Amino acid sequence: MTASAAVRSSRRPFWGDLRFLLGIALVVGSVAGVWLVVAASRQTEPVYAASRTIVPGEAVTAADLRTVDVGLGTVAEVYLGADELESGAVATRTIEAGELVARSALGDDRTVRTTTLVVRSSIDVPASVGAGAVVEVWSAPLIEAGEYDAPRILVADATVVAVERDDTMMGGGAAALEIVIPRADVAATLAAMADGSALSVVPAAGSGR
Repeated sequence: MTASAAVRSSRRPFWGDLRFLLGIALVVGSVAGVWLVVAASRQTEPVYAASRTIVPGEAVTAADLRTVDVGLGTVAEVYLGADELESGAVATRTIEAGELVARSALGDDRTVRTTTLVVRSSIDVPASVGAGAVVEVWSAPLIEAGEYDAPRILVADATVVAVERDDTMMGGGAAALEIVIPRADVAATLAAMADGSALSVVPAAGSGR
């Protein structure tokens, strides 16, 4: 046996090389990681979505919701799972139709700080204003018959529940709106309605409606 042949025979096989084994481990780990990501993305769970627009202060029952299967991954705890709705739940903000119901969007009816009133706007409201729209209520105090003081904001943040428009000549294009307002604004609003002030409902700045 020559010297070169002896050297070749003394070398370890390539599969015993540490770098080769490390490379194999990295490939296997990468494939396993991709598989786990794909498997996780395919996992869905049932959560609630609003079947209609729900406004702040409104009681929420199972009839207002529908169950959808979605893959939420690590944010699953943010949303209300099916069969997790508690009695006495109310909306703390507007939940649009089709929106997944976040746990933070619901509260207890004992802590509600809003109420619902119906006001008639002396001017018509845009056609885009509907359930869930955020509006302002302005009041022009009555000075004497046919004369009003300068209008001022009465309620800066109200949410529309429903709109009834009157397009007849007698109605003058006015609209009656059922709105949700903070309880702190109830007394002033009722006083304005009682003393004949002209109330106007307009979209809130930045509401996008």
